[in-house]
Amino acid sequence: QVQLVESGGGLVQAGGSLRLSCAASGRTFTSYDMGWFRQAPGQEREFAAAISRSAGSTRYADSMKGRFTISRDNAENTVYLQMNSLKPEDTAVYYCAARYSWGRLSARPEEYDYWGQGTQVTVSS
Repeated sequence: QVQLVESGGGLVQAGGSLRLSCAASGRTFTSYDMGWFRQAPGQEREFAAAISRSAGSTRYADSMKGRFTISRDNAENTVYLQMNSLKPEDTAVYYCAARYSWGRLSARPEEYDYWGQGTQVTVSS
């Protein structure tokens, strides 16, 4: 089992920034690729970004490329999502997820093994 706890969400004005954190515990953190997803009310869960277990590779959704940066600190068992130039349409619950690493970063939520409880991000216009 891997337990994931997100933090760092909140209310921010359009154009502002937030940094989300996800602390992992349980099994070996470095065995897992990590991802961030988001879900707005009435919408399906949407891929945001993923990072490989060694942090050597990253992948982003097109709408977030250039604004969001995913990183991880394997010594601290933590993954981050730095979000800049936020827009009202970025408003959603953001989830951290872990996927046992098979060598390919996935954008499909059904391929992730463990999920956090989510943190709310609200961007006002």
